[in-house]
Parts: sequence; C-alpha cells; structure tokens
Amino acid sequence: MNKFLESLLIALKSLKRNKIRSFLTMLGVIIGVTSVILLVSIGQGLQNYIINQFEEMGTNLLFVMPGKFQFRDSREGGPPGGGSEKLTLDDINYLEARTRRVKSFLPIVSKTADVSYGRETYNTFVVGTTQDYEHLRKSPVTSGKFFNKSQVIGGRRVAVLGTTVVEEIFGTIEPIDKKIRVDGTTYTVVGVLSEKGAAAGSDQDDQIIIPIDAFDKQFEPGGISYAYAEVEDTSDITSAQEEMTEILGRIKNDDDFSVVDQRELLSTITSILGVLTLGLGGIAAISLLVGGIGIMNIMLVSVTERTREIGLRKAVGATPKVIRTQFLIEAVILSVGGGLIGVILGSLGTLGISQFFPASVTLWSILLAFGVSALVGVIFGIAPAIKASRLSPIEALRYE
Repeated sequence: MNKFLESLLIALKSLKRNKIRSFLTMLGVIIGVTSVILLVSIGQGLQNYIINQFEEMGTNLLFVMPGKFQFRDSREGGPPGGGSEKLTLDDINYLEARTRRVKSFLPIVSKTADVSYGRETYNTFVVGTTQDYEHLRKSPVTSGKFFNKSQVIGGRRVAVLGTTVVEEIFGTIEPIDKKIRVDGTTYTVVGVLSEKGAAAGSDQDDQIIIPIDAFDKQFEPGGISYAYAEVEDTSDITSAQEEMTEILGRIKNDDDFSVVDQRELLSTITSILGVLTLGLGGIAAISLLVGGIGIMNIMLVSVTERTREIGLRKAVGATPKVIRTQFLIEAVILSVGGGLIGVILGSLGTLGISQFFPASVTLWSILLAFGVSALVGVIFGIAPAIKASRLSPIEALRYE
C-alpha cells in the first residue's frame, strides 16, 4: 500500500507540473463523456415524454388512421403507413353508426392558416374536430367554453384558441365573443384552452380549434388525419379493434386504413427511439476512443521526456512494477478526472436543455460514460506504462 501511495503522489506531482498539457489530454475524454450524457438524455427524455403523453390519454383509446400501419421496406416506395386512399369523415360516421364497443370517436383534421384580429395577423394551426376534443385530449378551457355538439352539427363558425394565438393577436384584450378571421372567414371566439407549453420543440398552445363541419365547409373537404376511438371498457380493446377492422373492411381495402391499439403504436415508437438513443450514444462514444488515443500519445511522449528520471528511479531501487504502476496511475487519473468533469458538464447541459426540450439524465448513461472513460485510461495507459517499465536504467541515465 505504501508503494502504491508513493506512486500516486509522484503521478500527481508529474501531472501538476504540466497542468495545461494534462488538461488538454483530458479534453477528449471530457467532450466524449459530455456528448454521451447529453445525447442519451435527449433521446431518453423524448421517449419519456411520448410515453407520458400516451398515458395521459388513458389506456382505453384506439387510433383509426389512413393507410396500413407498418414500416415497409424502402424499396416498396412511399412513406411508412401511406395508403392508396384517404380516410374520410363519412368513413368515421359509418364506423360510429355500426360499432357497439366504442363510446365516442374524435376525428382530427388540420392545416395552417392566417388568423387575424384587427390589424394583427398570425399564422397558426387550425384543427377541425368535435366537442369530444376537450374530454379525450384533456384540454379544458380556462375562460369561455368549448363548442357543443349542436354547434358542430350546424357547422357554426366558432373557435377555441390556444394561449399563444391569444397573445399574438389579442395581447391583453379579452378574446371571448370577439370576431376573428381565419383565412378571410369570420369566426366567433368562444373559449381559450388551458396552457400546455412547449414540448419536443413544438408549441402545443399554437393552434385554434373549430368544429369539423365548419372546417369542411371553409376548406376543401378531404381525408382526415386520424381519429381517436374511446372504448367503453379497457378489457374490450382487442374486441373493439377487431370489430372496427371488420366494419371498415366492408367499405375499404385492407391497405386503406389501420385500427391501432395505442399500446402497439407506443411500443413501435419507443423501440425506434430506443435504437436511436443507443445510436446517438454510440456515435458520441467514438470521441471517448479518440480521447483514449490522445491519452496514450501524451503518455508515450511523457515517457520519452522523463527517460532520465525513470533511469534514476530504477538506479535507486524502483522496480519495473513500481514504474509501470506510476504511469498507469497517471493515465487513469487523466481519464477519471476527465470523466468526472464530463459528467458534471453533461448533467448541467441536460438541465439547461430540459428548459426547451424534454431531456432527462439517466443513471445508466452516467455510469456507462464514466465507466468507459475509466476503462479507456487503463487500456490506453498500459502501452506507455509497459514501455517505461522496460527501460534499461543504464541506457536511461545516458539519454539526452
């Protein structure tokens, strides 16, 4: 133990004598560990955010989407899930009239449009849907009220605004009962949605909601983007999925639509994000390898510079094992020190990113990055340490 402590003190003194070189040597490891933690945290945070969004919607939802929900071979052409025909509102109405296990349907259609009040104009998302949006999407209003079923059926031109739109075109003016223009068509503001904030780089409050019939009257009728189906009983999810597939299959080809259990959709998305997260971490880990090579190069240079010192130590009784241990300790100190600094910077960076993007530090990413950095020091420190331990004391003392 005494010999180890002595080697440790000598190693620390040697690194202290060359502070700038020691820091620059650690820099590769610092950058590598920081990058691994940041990229893995971003991937993991996005995955957690999506999982939370699905959980908030509940476990009794199915999605009805145009096209076949599958990830095709790229040689087949077209994006994953693309269909040959659009899924229309009439198709959803046909389905709703015949299914027995679904409590309610929520069709969604959207496009961007200019919304204006007075002299203020703002481009935002216009979402056409039904009165069930407030319940199924857990989007209550903070002032006014959501439009009702009769307003949807009658195609009334009423609108519920997100808080971002209110701020952009109304400022401090109370928007309820005010008239706005959506691509030149007048709508009456009946409510303001509760604020949800930004997530995954998207402002969830940057939208206005209007009745889907009013949407179809103003804009060219077309296919819906997708629809939610709320099942009465969670235990009936699979039965409802099979029933809806059979009913739609009477009027559509199998490739024209998909009825997807949100658990299936979530599983697919999380598996993709999981692979992406590992890929990002692997790419960042390459810089750890580069940092390790830097440590080895600097340690080899250090062995050459300190040849006479090594010869002198051997002449007074230091064994090859002691010399080898000293240089190995120096390499490990550089890698572990760089790893610790990288962990701190990566954690602080994730904290900053989390203010704008769903990033989340994971313990396994910290342990992995730090563990690899320590291992890098051992692996890339072995060659210089062995070279130093094998120097002949007589030749080393003659070295100029």
